[in-house]
Amino acid sequence: MQINFAKFEASEEGVLVVGVAENEELSGLAQHLDKKAKGAISKALTTMRFTGGKGQLVEVLSPAGLELDRLLVVGMGGAEGFNGLAAESVGAMATARLLTSGQKEVCFAVEIPKGATIEPDEAAAHLALGCYLRGYRFDNYRTTLKKTEKPSLGKITIGTEDVAGAKKAWKQQEALSSGIFFARDLVTEPPNVLYPAEFARRARKLEELGVEVEILDEKDMGKLGMHSLLGVGLGSERESQMLVMQWKGASDRKAAPVAFVGKGVTFDTGGISLKPGPGMDAMKYDMGGAAAVTGAMVALASRKARANVVGICGLVENMPDGKAQRPGDVVKSMSGQTIEILNTDAEGRLVLADALWYCQQRFKPQFMVDLATLTGAIRVSLGLEIGGMFSNNDQLAERLSAAGKREGEELWRMPMGERFDKLIESPIADMKNIGGQFGGSITAAQFLQRFVNKVAWAHLDIAGTAWTDEARGTTPKGATGFGVRLLNRLVADHYEG
Repeated sequence: MQINFAKFEASEEGVLVVGVAENEELSGLAQHLDKKAKGAISKALTTMRFTGGKGQLVEVLSPAGLELDRLLVVGMGGAEGFNGLAAESVGAMATARLLTSGQKEVCFAVEIPKGATIEPDEAAAHLALGCYLRGYRFDNYRTTLKKTEKPSLGKITIGTEDVAGAKKAWKQQEALSSGIFFARDLVTEPPNVLYPAEFARRARKLEELGVEVEILDEKDMGKLGMHSLLGVGLGSERESQMLVMQWKGASDRKAAPVAFVGKGVTFDTGGISLKPGPGMDAMKYDMGGAAAVTGAMVALASRKARANVVGICGLVENMPDGKAQRPGDVVKSMSGQTIEILNTDAEGRLVLADALWYCQQRFKPQFMVDLATLTGAIRVSLGLEIGGMFSNNDQLAERLSAAGKREGEELWRMPMGERFDKLIESPIADMKNIGGQFGGSITAAQFLQRFVNKVAWAHLDIAGTAWTDEARGTTPKGATGFGVRLLNRLVADHYEG
C-alpha cells in the first residue's frame, strides 16, 4: 500500500474521505461539496443519524452533482479527545470499507477539529498508520480467492497543511508498522511452517537492520544448565532454540541495556497434559510474546533508536511423545532452583524461567520486561483487549501503563505478594509449576519472579490480546502484534539518549 502526503485539495473525482467532529458542522470542504450536491450529503447524514461520534461512518455513492465515485464521512469524536489513536481510527474505518471495494485510490481530506492538541503533521502520519495497519493481509496460502475478495486499494493520499512534517513523522510510524507486521506474520504462520529453528532463521533478517543476532542450540543451552526450558521440548522432533538479539543504538554501546524477553512456544499441545481438541489449532499463537519482542526489535532498529536494547526469546515446541516431560518430574533450572512439574501445559513459565535468568546473568540490564501468552486465567480476569501486568517495580509499571494508554495497548496491573507465592511451594522441590485452582495468572507471575532476583521486572500476560477473532480498530481478524507499540513507546519516552 502506497502512502502519499499532499496539500488539501477539493478533489471531486474518485474516492474522498472527510471527517466530522462530534456535534460540529461540516468542514469547509464538506460544505462546499454539499452545496454542489444540492444538500444530498447533509441529508444523508441526517437520515443516518450521524453526529460525528467516534466509530460512525456514512458512505454516499456517486453523489449527485459531483464526479466522486464515493464520499465517506467519518466521525472523529470529540475535539478534545482527538489524538493520534483517534486519527488512526479514522484511517482504519475508511480502509476497512474500501480495501476490497474495487477502488484503487482514496484521498483523505480530514481537517483536525478545533481544540485538538495534536499537530497537523502528526495527525496525518497517524491517519496513514491507521490505514496501513488495517490494510494488513496474510494471504500467503490462499490460492482460490475471487477477484472481489482480493484487496484493490493500493494508493492512499493524505491531505495535510504540513507535507514535509508529515513525511518526516511518517518515517517513524512506518518503522513501527514494519515491526508490527513482522510480529503479525510470525504469529499467523502455521506451526508446520514456523517452528523454533525457522523462527530463529527469520530473526536472522534483523542483521540487515544492524541487529546482532545469536542463536543458542540445545547443546549450548545444556551446557548452561537450562533444563527448565529444554524439558518443555523433549517430546518434539523440533530442536529448541534460544534467540538473542542486540541493538546497540546508544552513544555508549557498552551502557547497560534494557531487556525484553519473549515466550516462544511455536505450538502447544499441552504435552502429556494434553489440551482438549477443540481450539487447539489456536495454539500456534502461543509464541505471541516472542513475536512481539522480535517485532519491537525490528521497529527500534528500523528507526535507529538511540538506546541499547536486548531481545531474548525462548523457542520451543510442546508435544506429547515417549520422551516427553511427565507430570511428577523434577527439573533443575539454570538458576540452580528445582521445579516439580505438576502440569506439562504450564510450560511457558518454564521457558521464561531460564530465559530471564540468562538475560540478567549475561547482560545486567536496567530492567527486564517479559511478554507471554501465559494463562487462560488472564482472559477470564481482563477479557480480550487488556493485557495483565505484574511487576516488582512501581516506576517501571507506571511507565508501561502510560505507554500502553498512549499506544492503545492497555495494561492493568495485577496484585502479587507472599500470600500467592506460598501457593507454588513444593514438598519435594524448590517450587512447583502450578499453584492450584485459583489466581492462576498471579501464581504464574510469582513463579517467574523467583528467577529475576532484584532486577526491576515486569511480566505482561498477553494471552487475551495477541489474537482477535474479529476485526477491531486498526487490527483485522487474526494476529494483533500486541506489545510492539508498547515496547517501542516505552523506549522512546524514557530510555533514549
